[in-house]
Amino acid sequence: MVAAYSVTVPTEGPMPKRIAFLLLSLALMLAAAIPAAARSGGKNDRVQFGSSITVHEDEEVGDLVCIGCSIHMSGTCGDLVAIGGSALIEGTVKGDVVAIGGGAKLTDSAHIAGDLVTIGGGLARDAGATVAGDVVSQGGGYVMPLLLIVPLIPVILIVALIWWLITRSNRPPAPAQSTYTGR
Repeated sequence: MVAAYSVTVPTEGPMPKRIAFLLLSLALMLAAAIPAAARSGGKNDRVQFGSSITVHEDEEVGDLVCIGCSIHMSGTCGDLVAIGGSALIEGTVKGDVVAIGGGAKLTDSAHIAGDLVTIGGGLARDAGATVAGDVVSQGGGYVMPLLLIVPLIPVILIVALIWWLITRSNRPPAPAQSTYTGR
């Protein structure tokens, strides 16, 4: 005798809505925490989301952080970080330069006192540009998908484990098997 079982996975109801709400809440908390943490650094720092930063030739500012936008730096700044955008440097950076998901262009008048790192974008450097620290540039089309997928692997595994535990608890119990008496 063969018994057949079917497993129903809920696609509606409170559980999927609750998970979506928790993920959205987590994303909003992170989005609110990052600018607050960045503002608590040095004075005259600039942090932007989706709106490009421009530092004019006669300006001196603190650190620059731009997420989803680009930076045009002609003056003087501390560290410079562009995520999802490019950096055009025509002035002096007293710290490090990091461009992730976008390139960096250094003109003849650019001077970087620290390191220069570009990931997922190109590096264009004029002959007169100086970088006192190390220069690391990793471009290519495969870099950005890896930067997005690799950190998500633990999250995907945890969600899969939770889904498996939920669907496992919804299964009917196995029927009691009769014991073999030898006849």
